Parts: sequence; C-alpha cells; structure tokens
Amino acid sequence: MSNFDYSTYLSSFTWRYGSPEMRKIFSEKHKIELWRKIWVALAEAQHQAGLVTKKELDDLKKNQNSFNIEEIQKIEKETRHDVVAAIYEFASQAKIGGGKIHLGATSMDIVDNADMMRIKEALEIIEKRLKIVLLNFAEKIKKYAHFPCIGYTHFQPAEPTTVGYRLAFYGQDLLMAWEFIQFVKKIIKAKGVKGAVGTAASFKALLKNSQIKVDQLEKKVMESLGIEASLITTQVYPRQYDFILLTALALVGSSMAKFCGDLRILQSANFGEWSEPFGKKQVGSSAMPFKKNPITSENICSLARYLAALPQVALENATLSYLERTLDDSANKRTIIPEGFLITDQILISSEKIITGLVVNEPRISYNLNQYAPFAASEAILIEAVKNGANRQELHETLRQISLLAWQETQRGKPNPMNQLLLNNKNIANYLKKDQIKKLLDVRNHIGDAHERALKLAVKIKSCI
Repeated sequence: MSNFDYSTYLSSFTWRYGSPEMRKIFSEKHKIELWRKIWVALAEAQHQAGLVTKKELDDLKKNQNSFNIEEIQKIEKETRHDVVAAIYEFASQAKIGGGKIHLGATSMDIVDNADMMRIKEALEIIEKRLKIVLLNFAEKIKKYAHFPCIGYTHFQPAEPTTVGYRLAFYGQDLLMAWEFIQFVKKIIKAKGVKGAVGTAASFKALLKNSQIKVDQLEKKVMESLGIEASLITTQVYPRQYDFILLTALALVGSSMAKFCGDLRILQSANFGEWSEPFGKKQVGSSAMPFKKNPITSENICSLARYLAALPQVALENATLSYLERTLDDSANKRTIIPEGFLITDQILISSEKIITGLVVNEPRISYNLNQYAPFAASEAILIEAVKNGANRQELHETLRQISLLAWQETQRGKPNPMNQLLLNNKNIANYLKKDQIKKLLDVRNHIGDAHERALKLAVKIKSCI
C-alpha cells in the first residue's frame, strides 16, 4: 500500500468523522490480526484432533503477530485473492507450520468470522456512547419536565406542552434504537468453520479417523474466538445479518437527526427557544460575523441521511446473493459496514456535546408561550360555555372573531391581547365568570399529564440501560 498523503483522495472517515478507536477496528492491520487469530485458533483445534503437530502449532503461534501488509498486497497483485495472499505471507514467516495454515477452510471461514468479530467490537463502542447520550437525555427530561412551552404542528403554534415532554419524544426514539441493538446482538452470529458451501464436508473428511467431530471442532474454534456460529450458512453467514445491523445503526441516526432537525428550527431567530453550544472562538459564517449557525446539528442530519441509505444496500446483498454465494456483495460490504459504524460513532460523539451543552432559552420560550397559548384555550372555553347553555355555533363565531383580531396584533409584534378580549366579551360573560375564564386560560391546565409521562420515560431509560 502506498503511503497516502494530501495529494490523493482521502475518505472523510479516514480522519474527519469517527473516533480513532473505531477506525482501528476497521483498519487493515486489525483485519490481518484477526485473520491470523482465526488461523491459529483453527490450528489449535486441529492439533487436538491430531492434524497439526505441536511443533507446527508453536511455529504458527510464534509468528502470529509478525506480518507485513505491504508484502501481502504485493502478493495479492499477482494472485488477485486477498486471503490467499495473506496465507502465503503467513506461511513465509512460519516455515514449519506454514503448510497447515487454512487446512480445510474456505476464505469466508476467515473473512466472515473476522468481520463478525469486528462488528461485535464496534457495537461495544456504540453501546457505550449511546448509553451516555440516553442518560444525558434522561437528565434534561427531568430538569424540564414541568417547564411549559408552546407546541407546534405544521410549524404553526398549537397547544402547550413542556420542554421535558418534547425531549422525551427524542429520548423514546433513541431508547427504541438501544433496544433494537440488544436484539441485533442476540440474533447475529458468525459463519463458523463450515467450508466452501457451508456443509463442512472438508472438515468431515479431515476428521474421518479422529475422535473429534465436526461440530466439536467448530465449537472449539468459536470459543477461542469468543463468537457464536450460525447453525445454517452457505459459503457466507446470512447476509440479512448485515441489513439488521445497519438498520439498528440507522435508527440511532434517525433518532438524533429528528432531534437535531427540530433543534435547528428552534434555534432560528423566529423561534429562538433552543440552541446548540457555540464555542468562544467558533465562527458561524465567513461573510456574516454575527451568525451562530447550528453546524453540529446540520452535520448530524447530513451523516444520518447517508447512514439511512446503507441498509438498502445490505438488503440487496441478502436478496441478490444467488445460490450458495456470489461475490457481488464483497466490494460494497468493505464500505457499508465500516462507514455505518463510523457514521454512528460520529453522530453519538457530536450528540453528547449537543445534549450536555443544550442552551434552553427560558425567557424566549415563556414569551412565545404567552404569545400563542391563549389561542389554545378557545376550545376549552367553547366547551364549558356550551355546557352552561351557550349556542355552540354562535359562540364559535365569537371566538373566531376574537382569535383573528388577536392574531393580527401578534403579527404586528404586539403582545397577544386575547386574554383581555375573552375576559371583556359580553357574549362569553353570559355563560362564564371571569374566574372561570382565567382558570381556562391558565397554561398549566392545558398540558395534560405530559410532565408525568416525561418523568416516567426518564426513569425507564435509566432502568433499561
């Protein structure tokens, strides 16, 4: 491999997005380390079966961590087979045991098992980061469970809710992603050692005169590797595993993109209710120095959009891999799995910063609430007045006229006069006393049990993770 510099194309995932520990998992170095580990684990099991001598096994172990990636790639140019190239390079190091490397195996006994080992390692990082973000959400939900704000539907002021209840919606989505990841961990498995088409015929032939059976050999290898084998495979593990995995990661991305999309709206000047943290030396715009753009939220939304496209590729790999195996999944699989993890990794790193540093502009939230919440009280006033004998249609028209007048005033930048218009209206006064109207206008009477359910979710998050 060439020593890459800035004169050639570099993937953003090489340096910009994702953590060093996630990049390490999907590095060429770690891949070869895992391939070598699998070959040695197979040789150990075959030694117990009498197929590999102790001297040969010791030689393989001795040279297990001595490899040259440049040499492997040089050999691959001639063989046009990456696994064969790695075998030849290993054998050149291990002069005594090299002749027993890969005995009975097919390439995907090595590649697929190594891939699943990397997936398991990567999921541990994602879980760790996701847990932190969920716990941060739980804290914010608790803090703002009772703090009222105006809700918006169709980007228009609707009925009141609470800041904590709004946050609980994102937290609930993210908790579902967490639970789906737990399902993924239980269902996905490695290939095991089953040979060319999954029948383990080559291993059965090798073990013909041995007391160790095929399933015992596989069990010994997999226990050494710390992964579980699928019961049924073809030449590869079921490719639906990749689809399920990437779907779980996409759910994480979707949950955070929804939060960040709403944050971007609420950070805009017309709302001004929330904003992401902004560094002292951070620059919002090269042309407009006053701007505080929600660039981290936009970045998360952008990455999540790309992440959402990856499960479709994996699904087609599963659907269009014909008979016992075709190679048309191989090239994109080298990309979609690492990038799926690196994207999710970056999303969660950025999300932790946003949620912990989230700026909640309480005065502006209260201002917006006072401007628009009175409109939501009109339905409650209508219902109570009709219960006291008012004609629904006539009172509806009265409330409509009051609402339109009040709306015109708010659009002129003036305080909402609706409360006073309702209190001073003679038609309404025929059916409701001023104390009753004031009670119906109290925003606390229009948030239902939002705060209670928000707090329940905060407790649930902590109990589930």
